[in-house]
Amino acid sequence: MLALVAAGCAFFPGLFLLSKHALKHIMGWSWGEADIVSARLVSSIQAIMASAAGFTITSSCRDVMEDSHWLTDNYILFATPYFAYDIYAMFLCYHHRLQVKGHEEEVKGGKRWASVGGYLRREKLMVLHHSFMVTCCFPASQMWRQGKGDFFQGVLFLAELSTPFVCLGKVLIQYKQQHTLLHKVNGVLMLLTFFCCRVLLFPYLYYAYSRYASIPVYAVPLVAPWQCNLGAALLWPLQLYWFTLIFRGALRLSAAGGCSKSTCKADNYRCLSSSNGCRKRT
Repeated sequence: MLALVAAGCAFFPGLFLLSKHALKHIMGWSWGEADIVSARLVSSIQAIMASAAGFTITSSCRDVMEDSHWLTDNYILFATPYFAYDIYAMFLCYHHRLQVKGHEEEVKGGKRWASVGGYLRREKLMVLHHSFMVTCCFPASQMWRQGKGDFFQGVLFLAELSTPFVCLGKVLIQYKQQHTLLHKVNGVLMLLTFFCCRVLLFPYLYYAYSRYASIPVYAVPLVAPWQCNLGAALLWPLQLYWFTLIFRGALRLSAAGGCSKSTCKADNYRCLSSSNGCRKRT
């Protein structure tokens, strides 16, 4: 158990540092660019691993409650440190974006941690989500399940399938590639995977249990353990909120002809509704 947790503690920060230094010294990128892209890369790799684990588990468990798979508990132990690491990685990304946007006075002179308050305000939902995964979901998965419901845990792993598309979209926006075909195709895939793997996730879990117990879907919350209902009540609204933001962003992007107005404004660009892309302010 401790060995897998230790492996996760070493793997994700180690992969981040390796990628960061490779981008800095081989590609010649700045530390800020290397940090941001490396954080997206690690998130994507973790998501691919989680999705592969989820597919393996769900395809192996015929009985959604009694069947078990060795990968379930092992991957939970290995992946949990990722959520703690990612809180810090997201802070680094926020810190470097401040520098790019002309707020150097907030982060220079040994005052890097002065930007922590702004980071917590801006990313409070994501920080709360990651903290909840470590402090609540991890012990619940390891101790409360008592070896049952590996199928449902595998389905939860599949929620990460949308993450690589989200990360790629952010990188493309960072490099002003909103007008490219790659960004448009990635945007469609991001919407589809986020909706299917995150928005529909919790209704599907209740539906799967209703089939197992041969009861109507609306009756499942009445018989499901309160911990399951509480977890769904806390996590599902976040997925709905984030999907709404992604969908609205996609609508704004298409209305602006491939340019995100909020992104262009923040980076001192202006959107051109009649063309694809942004133009530097004069």
